[in-house]
Amino acid sequence: MTALQQILVDLAPYNAQLVAVSKTKPTEAILQVYHEGHRLFGENRAQELAAKYEKLPKDIEWHMIGHLQRKKVKYIAPFVSMIHAIDTMSLLEEVNKRAGMSERRISVLLQVKIADEESKYGFDSSDLASVFAEIEAMSIPHVQIAGLMGMASFVEDQQQVSAEFATLKEAFDSIKAAHYPNDPAFRILSMGMSGDYKLALQAGSNMVRIGSLIFGAR
Repeated sequence: MTALQQILVDLAPYNAQLVAVSKTKPTEAILQVYHEGHRLFGENRAQELAAKYEKLPKDIEWHMIGHLQRKKVKYIAPFVSMIHAIDTMSLLEEVNKRAGMSERRISVLLQVKIADEESKYGFDSSDLASVFAEIEAMSIPHVQIAGLMGMASFVEDQQQVSAEFATLKEAFDSIKAAHYPNDPAFRILSMGMSGDYKLALQAGSNMVRIGSLIFGAR
């Protein structure tokens, strides 16, 4: 059983999706996973993503998973399926604008800061109620709010990681109930990476982002 197959077995009981994180990897490595039957890949740099999109099969579903600068949205708006890390209102507005220029509607996840690490981006979980109230008042017809995304602290303490994931699951359930109770599109809780995806699944994740376990260390 390949690494990809083992991960898919782990995900199956949770009905969770796998984003194969191919950042920094050559197209040959991506094609190897593609030929195993996988079609969902994630990149964290807009221009690298755009270059790979041009070279690789067009039935690949591309997700932008890294921190995204507003000025870089234009490179991916014509084709990207989902943007995982919306961390400011201005970025959300830029995605809506660029998607409109491409006559598209792009699915996005709002990034929530659940770790104490300074390097993490995202909205504070305590601010989400006001953030989503603001979103409801906005005109963003070219954006589909599909859920939330977050990254736990990079620590060995599994209790801390699980607690951070639980915080995000609670936020997801709260926002779903308050703002999207009858909207099946708001359904993605993206959390969990190579080192902690099993904890994330147990906490309620239905989309994980895994790179090194599939492609090897960078």
